[in-house]
Amino acid sequence: MSPNLRIAFRFLTAKKRAMLMSLSCIVLGVGLFVVTQATTSGVEQFFIRTILGTNGAIRIEDKIQDTIRSMAAAGSESGSDFRIAMHSEGKKYIEGIEEPKLLADAVRRFANVAGVSEVLHGNVYIRSAFKSDQVQVYGINLDDQLGVSDLEHQIVQGSLNDFRGTPSGALLGREMAGRLQLDIGDSFVLDALGESRRYRVNALYETGVSDIDRVRVYLNMGEARSLLKRPTGASFLQVNTFDKDRAREDAAQITATLHYSAASWQEREKVWLEVFRALRYSTAITVSVFTLIAGLAMFNTLAMIVMEKTKEIAILRSMGYTRQDISQIFLWQAAIVLMLGTVTGWVLGAGVTYAISNIPIHIRGIFATDTFIVNWSIWHYVAATAISITMVMAASLIPARRAARLEPGDVIRGTAQ
Repeated sequence: MSPNLRIAFRFLTAKKRAMLMSLSCIVLGVGLFVVTQATTSGVEQFFIRTILGTNGAIRIEDKIQDTIRSMAAAGSESGSDFRIAMHSEGKKYIEGIEEPKLLADAVRRFANVAGVSEVLHGNVYIRSAFKSDQVQVYGINLDDQLGVSDLEHQIVQGSLNDFRGTPSGALLGREMAGRLQLDIGDSFVLDALGESRRYRVNALYETGVSDIDRVRVYLNMGEARSLLKRPTGASFLQVNTFDKDRAREDAAQITATLHYSAASWQEREKVWLEVFRALRYSTAITVSVFTLIAGLAMFNTLAMIVMEKTKEIAILRSMGYTRQDISQIFLWQAAIVLMLGTVTGWVLGAGVTYAISNIPIHIRGIFATDTFIVNWSIWHYVAATAISITMVMAASLIPARRAARLEPGDVIRGTAQ
């Protein structure tokens, strides 16, 4: 142990209560920062996984057609180029996809695309023996849909194999089934375009998103085409990607290359993502107050030590200690408390986060979970440590510099400030 560090330990014992206050504030600041970031980012990440597992990373729909096309004319006898350009003043969106298989093959050639599924949807009325309601039919090719969604893991009753092997089978959201009082094997009627057809419930799914679970009915693609009288085409393509964070760039590239409107999950869920981001920032600012208090407490404690230890500082300077040595002694005190507080805060944060992750809750609406969702990330600990170091060490610099400026002669004459 260096002499400067040994002296710093000795000085720490002079203000035990004040140092313990700073230590406790650092522990609370680091621990609560980790907990709040783990919980808020956990909810956000689970929401993102739900959205990706339900609606895919990218949705491609509506062909884009310029309303005014660019024209160019070249040449003049002088050799200079003369160009007339008519810039596009708007775009016309042609609803739906005329050749979904050809477009899907083109989309699969993009490096980040993991899967593509064509979907045909339309509004219909559903009737059971107890109630009728308006719902949305989604015609899918099951194997393709499983490659771009978590439908396989969202099944809570019944079997996808039954749906695959039953042309008149259907998948219903559990919330919808509850409202219509339908169960596995029960039949219901769909009314569309003046025609009524009977179907049987093969399985119930639950995404946790109420807007989906209460209105979406999955049918096999062939049956959906027959019901909606759409023998060709598709409403949209649902795309899954290997790297979800690149979905925005991929969507822009697909739009520019294939001239179809492509929307990434970041664009579709922009409002919710902004809400989660604001929540993370607000909680981080709130709990950082504890670290700020720790910094102020450290400043006050070190300032008091400087005032009380002027004679000791003068003796050290007379023994040959430089200003840098004196400054290091006081910074070491702050570093010791900071290190102990940070490590203890990590332990507190990890323990509370684990305890919270086991709290039973029941959330339905934007996702489904029966336990509290947390996100274990090393960056939460790094950020908490960085904030603590910044605030505590910055507050410690002024007392350390003041101690370094003390001269032995000024202390003896009583003129030290």
